Amino acid sequence: MSIPRLSELSARLGADLDGVRERYRAERERRVRTDTSTRYRRAEGEWGYYAADPYVESGFTREPLTDRVDAVVVGGGFGGLLAGARLRQAGLERIRIVEKAGDFGGTWYWNRYPGIHCDIESYVYLPLLEEVGYMPRWKYAPGEEIRQHAMAIGRTFDLYTDALFQTGVRELRWDDGEWIVRTDRDDEVRATYVVVSNGTLDHAKLPRIPGIEDFAGHTFHTSRWDYGYTGGDPGGGLAGLADKRVAVIGTGATGIQVVPAVARDAEHLYVFQRTPSTVDVRDNRPTDPEWAASLGPGWHTRRRENFQAVVTGHATDEDLVADAWTASGQVLGKIISTDAHDDVDPDEWEQIEEFLDLEKMAEIRARVDRVVDDPATAELLKPWYRYACKRPTFSDEYLQAFNRPNVTLVDTADHGGVERMTERAIVVGGAEYPVDCVIFATGFEVGMSDVMTGRLPVYGRDGTNLLQSWAVAGPRTLHGFTSNGFPNLFHLGSLQNAPSVNFTHVLDEQAIHVAEMIAEARRRGVKSIEPTVEAETSWAETIGRTSPDREWFDAECTPGYYNNEGRPRGPRQTYGPGPGPFQRLLREWRSGDGIEEVLRGG
Repeated sequence: MSIPRLSELSARLGADLDGVRERYRAERERRVRTDTSTRYRRAEGEWGYYAADPYVESGFTREPLTDRVDAVVVGGGFGGLLAGARLRQAGLERIRIVEKAGDFGGTWYWNRYPGIHCDIESYVYLPLLEEVGYMPRWKYAPGEEIRQHAMAIGRTFDLYTDALFQTGVRELRWDDGEWIVRTDRDDEVRATYVVVSNGTLDHAKLPRIPGIEDFAGHTFHTSRWDYGYTGGDPGGGLAGLADKRVAVIGTGATGIQVVPAVARDAEHLYVFQRTPSTVDVRDNRPTDPEWAASLGPGWHTRRRENFQAVVTGHATDEDLVADAWTASGQVLGKIISTDAHDDVDPDEWEQIEEFLDLEKMAEIRARVDRVVDDPATAELLKPWYRYACKRPTFSDEYLQAFNRPNVTLVDTADHGGVERMTERAIVVGGAEYPVDCVIFATGFEVGMSDVMTGRLPVYGRDGTNLLQSWAVAGPRTLHGFTSNGFPNLFHLGSLQNAPSVNFTHVLDEQAIHVAEMIAEARRRGVKSIEPTVEAETSWAETIGRTSPDREWFDAECTPGYYNNEGRPRGPRQTYGPGPGPFQRLLREWRSGDGIEEVLRGG
C-alpha cells in the first residue's frame, strides 16, 4: 500500500483542513459533559434485572464442588475457549472453564438481538476454523452462527466435560504451590494453572437518565433482547412491535444493526443519537463454495495474518480480505499501533495521516448524502471527527432506514443527551416523544476486566493483592501475561501487549503463547512459571518507550468509550510496533533463551 506524497495531499486537500478542524472542535464541544463519571450505570444491584440471563431457567442450583484440576480458565468467551483448546493441545487433561453464562460464547452468548453480525470478516474473525472443520456461510457471519461455532469449539476440544456454567469466580488465591479458585456457588477448586479471560464486553451498561425508573412502558438492553415482547428472532419478524412506538437509545455498533430490524416492524421508531457513527459499506454475501473448496491447509492463518498486516498499514502483495476495513488501513493507526511508517519522519506522517483521514471522512459523509433522502436528517447523520475517534461501523441498511416514513431521528447533542424520561415518554430539549418501549443499545463496559477493576480479587505469594502491588508503579507484567509473585497465573487481554481490531486473532496468539510456556515447563519438570523482577522491569521500560503518544489525539476526539467519554485516562500501555511485531517477538522469545526468564523450580 503506497503512501501519497505530502505535497500532493496538501495541494488537493489543504484548503479544507482548517475549516474541518474547526468543525471537529465545535462538534466535540457540543457533546462534552462534566458528569462523565456518572453518565452510565452498571446493570447490577437494583438494575440487575437488565443483566439477568434470559436463556436459562431461573433458580438453578447445584452442590458445591471441591476438587483439583490441571487448569482453571476464567471466562467462556472466545478467549477462554482458545485458552482451553490450546491447553488441550499442550497435553493438559482436566481443564475447567468457569463461566457465569449458561453456555460458551461470551459476548455472542449475550448478544442475540435482531440483525446481529460480526463486523470483521468471518473467515478471519472466527477462530480455529481448520481445527473444527468449519467454513462460515457468510462473509460477515450472523450472531447465531458465531455462537454455534463457539459451542463447536467446546465440543471439539472436550471443554464441556469439566465446565462450570452459571458460575462466577469470586477469588483467586495462591496456596502451597497451586491456586484456590473460589466461586459464587461455594466451589473450591484447586488448579496448577489459572488463565483469566473473562473479557471486557460482558457487563451491560445503562444510561443514567433522570426518571428512568418512572417509565411505565417496556424496557430492555440489547444484550438481553426480549423476544417474548417483540416476537421474532435474530433474523427479524418482530411482529410484537407492529402496534408499538419504539425508542432505540444508542447509535454505536449495536444500534447500527438493531435500527434496520426494528424499523421494518415497529409502528414508529425513534432513534436517539448523541453522536453519529461512521457507516461504511459492508457488502455482505454468501460464501462462494468454489472458493472455499480451493483453499489449502493453513489458509486461515495466512488470511488473518494478511488482514492484520493490511489494517496496520503494511505493504502486502495482495489484500485477501478486500473490504472497508482494509481499504482504511492507512487511517487506523490511532486505533492499532503500527511500525508501518517508521521510515517516514513522524511529524510528516502526522500530516499525511490527517489528510488521508480528511479524505476518508469526506467519503463517509458523502455516502450519507447519497443514501439519505431528507437533507436535514442527512446532516444530523454525518460524523464530524477523526476516523479513529470511534469504532468504525459498516451497514448496507442503517442509513437507508431513515428513508422510511415510520423512522424519526432525534439528535440529542445540544441537550446533553436524553433529558429525562416520564411515565410514557422520552424528553429531549423539552420536547416529548411518547413511546411504548425503550431499547437500550448502550453497549458494555469496555477495557476493564474483573481483575483490573477489583471485582475479582487475586492474592499471590504471601497473600499479596495483585492490584495493590500495582498501585504505586502501575501494572508489572512480562508481555502482559505473567507477574512476579503470582506464579502460574496468566492474563489474556490488551494489557501491556498489542491489540488489534480482529481481537480473536490476538487472543489466539496469546492462548498459543500461554499453552507453549506451560508445555515447555511440563517437559522440563518445572513447577512454576513466573517472571523475574528484572524481566518485568525491562518489559515495563519497553512499553513506556514504545507506547505511542495518543493522549493529545484522544483529548481532541468526540466523547466515546475510546477516550473515556472525553477524558482520556492516560497513556495507552501498548507495544508500539504493533500486533505483528509483538507476535513475532513472542515466537522468538519462546524459541530462544527468553523463556528462561519465567521457568522457576524443578
